[in-house]
Amino acid sequence: MPVTQRGLMRAGSPPDRTARRAVEAHQRGRRAAATGHPAAGARHLRAGLTLLGWAEDEDVADQRPVRDVNQHLAARLLISLAHAEAEQGRTEYGLRLLDRAGNMTAAQDRGILLAQRGMLFMRTWRVKEALEQFDQAVPLLETYPDTEQLALVLLNRSFLHLDVGAVRRARADLIWCQRVAADGGHSLIAVKATHNLGFCDLLVGDIPAALKLFSAAEDGFRQHAPTWLPVLAVDKARALLAVGLSGDAISELGHAITAFRKQRLDQDLAQAELGLAQAALAAGELDVARRSALAARGRFRRQGNDACAHLAELTRLRARFAAAGRPGPIADEALLLAGKLRGCRLPNDGDVAELLAARALLATGRPVQARQRISASRHGGTSVTMEVRLLRRLAKAELAELEGHPDATLAELRAGLALVRAHRARLGSIDLQTGAAALGAELAAAGIRQALDRRSAPLVFAWLERSRAQAFRARPVRPPADQRAAEVMAELRQLSYLIRQAELNGVRDPAAIARRATLQREIRERSWHAEGAGEAAATVAPGEISAALESSGQVLVSILARDSVMYAVVLSRGTMRLYRIGDFGAASEAARRLVADLDTLAGRRLPTRLEAVIRQSSRHQIDVLTAEITAPLRGLLGDGGVVIVPTGLLASIPWNMLPDLRGRPVTVCPSASSWLAARRRIPSSPQATRAGPPFVAAGPDLAHAAAEATTIAKMYPGSRPLTGGEATVSATLRGLDGTHLAHLAAHGHHEQENFLFSRLDLADGPLMAYDLQQLTAAPRQVILSACDAGRSAVRPGEELLGFTAALLYVGAATVISSVASVGDDTAVGIMTEYHRRLTAGDRPAQALANACGREELSPFVCFGSG
Repeated sequence: MPVTQRGLMRAGSPPDRTARRAVEAHQRGRRAAATGHPAAGARHLRAGLTLLGWAEDEDVADQRPVRDVNQHLAARLLISLAHAEAEQGRTEYGLRLLDRAGNMTAAQDRGILLAQRGMLFMRTWRVKEALEQFDQAVPLLETYPDTEQLALVLLNRSFLHLDVGAVRRARADLIWCQRVAADGGHSLIAVKATHNLGFCDLLVGDIPAALKLFSAAEDGFRQHAPTWLPVLAVDKARALLAVGLSGDAISELGHAITAFRKQRLDQDLAQAELGLAQAALAAGELDVARRSALAARGRFRRQGNDACAHLAELTRLRARFAAAGRPGPIADEALLLAGKLRGCRLPNDGDVAELLAARALLATGRPVQARQRISASRHGGTSVTMEVRLLRRLAKAELAELEGHPDATLAELRAGLALVRAHRARLGSIDLQTGAAALGAELAAAGIRQALDRRSAPLVFAWLERSRAQAFRARPVRPPADQRAAEVMAELRQLSYLIRQAELNGVRDPAAIARRATLQREIRERSWHAEGAGEAAATVAPGEISAALESSGQVLVSILARDSVMYAVVLSRGTMRLYRIGDFGAASEAARRLVADLDTLAGRRLPTRLEAVIRQSSRHQIDVLTAEITAPLRGLLGDGGVVIVPTGLLASIPWNMLPDLRGRPVTVCPSASSWLAARRRIPSSPQATRAGPPFVAAGPDLAHAAAEATTIAKMYPGSRPLTGGEATVSATLRGLDGTHLAHLAAHGHHEQENFLFSRLDLADGPLMAYDLQQLTAAPRQVILSACDAGRSAVRPGEELLGFTAALLYVGAATVISSVASVGDDTAVGIMTEYHRRLTAGDRPAQALANACGREELSPFVCFGSG
């Protein structure tokens, strides 16, 4: 959530000693509340009110300070106390305190009262009323002597603009706020404005820019108000989740929760605990999800927030069901909860609980009762969320399977995945795609299980292509290309959030729901390719893939795992066959250990005996991989090229090390469809294939990089390498843009959780995967000769993520990179030979196989088209 200001007040200077002491108490109270200590602030404020004769238990109508001259001061104290009470979870009481202050407030302080009431309305998600209060307060405060008050109201109003997706209005208020704060020397407010400007970038999908501003705000908070850091951490966690860094998001929320406990910020703590529960559930950390949901539920109950308490209970039940324990009792609990959620005017959450009950009933073999529960959930309409639609499809598929209707089962699963694809193509940004990703993976796994049970190679292959590496069919996270697209996406994101918050407060907003539907239609009608979001590529027919394989003399092996067993669909000579091969756990562990061994050996002078032990371990891991993967397929691989579609940790295997594949052109792709798409990006004309000199650059801190780049450039007439200070990020991006061949000798760094921040080191800093999205035309072939650039993480749906994947995402046809660390001298020898082979006419995969022939443990892999 964007940051708000906690407390709005200025101190006057009444003449008598009692009043002066009350002013001092007011100042202490404001400082404590503003730095995240509302309980301490409330104590100081009550002490000041006591000095003025204020009795907290008196009736509002009868309450008067002892002396009329102090009424205005008492009003200011009450306004600040209202905020301190709201921060501790007593917002309604705070509003009553503001009512009490109303008749005592001085005319010049009227804007302060309006602003504080607006802030408390904001805390209870009464957005319309809050905006009305702020809009009235701003013109009154423009001439107010204390400029801090105008800056604070602008900051808080920006929060509300962000809530309704009005990013331009929020930015305008924040820029105004920063100017006022800078002129008045209000450093902390300026930092908070920076925080909210980061939130603006988050809403429009520019995650790196948001994180950069959050980092700047973090520095400011450390200097001016360290107690605000956990508030920033909640927003930082949201940004991290938006780019798939779920582990880091959970860590941020954990730190925030600890701080909120210390500061006694009960409302913030409850919401953070619920957020942690939901994030942990999405990450599969079920124990954390259950504990956090239980804690949030208790806190919401103590606050009297029944809707959020029920929502926390639903999260807890879903974690229990995902743990695959005893599902029977869950059905009854979920049914009871569904009624409570609907009673709180949370229909979508009620449907989720109803469908959870249905799935629990199916798990215990009760299809009749489950059908009743599925029917009780809503079937359609613009107000039904994507989550509910997908859950219905999954529950109906499980019902059809239990009743023995396999065709109906697959039809429901296909329909569910079609919803996921449409959602992904419509929204584009990964922060909006991740909501359905986990459930989409569950639908896909159910479909593959059905296909395997039928032992049908074409059906298994179709389901693999329907569900595998779907992000390659849509463009990844990037800032929208034009202002209108940014506004539409931001409004849609925040409108969905606003609708949900309204529901939690028992309000249904038909106008907002209708507006959301309108925005969804508008997004469908726009070309996301042009506007900076994504459109799904057309599905490729198996016959097209088979024809391309046959014409190029290659075999395709698509590997999948079910439980601990691996299977392979092999496409060869126009035929398609399904084979059971080896043990997935054994192969995955061997792949992990092989990469670890290669990392240890790379560029190091090890004791002779230790090096011998590690090399022997590497050979053993290669033997295991051979036994589990290629040996069972030995008679099917022929003697030509092989295209491999791996699964899980198998994406990290340096395939040319396996004896059955040594010396042969091997290409690795995330899916068969992506292989064919990459192959089609290569021009058929030799002249077009080698138009102009290639781009060659060397990064810093590599002993042989400059020499390597210079040697390779000499092989191509007209090529001049960029070395030293010339090899900057901007120069490299210009060189990559549209080139037919690029060679980068630079340190690579793989980010396990999110490929957008994987990077190459250049003269003036890192070239991040995110930067590649600036390219107007993709490079055709890119060679990354240093370590780690080929490492990948694999998320649900077999999404291959890393710097190499980022190049493939933007349209590169072929990428040569290393899946493990590689010594500088080894890389120079392999890369020099690779380019000699390339200039002699070899295709990339064949050139790499030949170049690695003399190196027993080469970690380089050909990705893309081959």
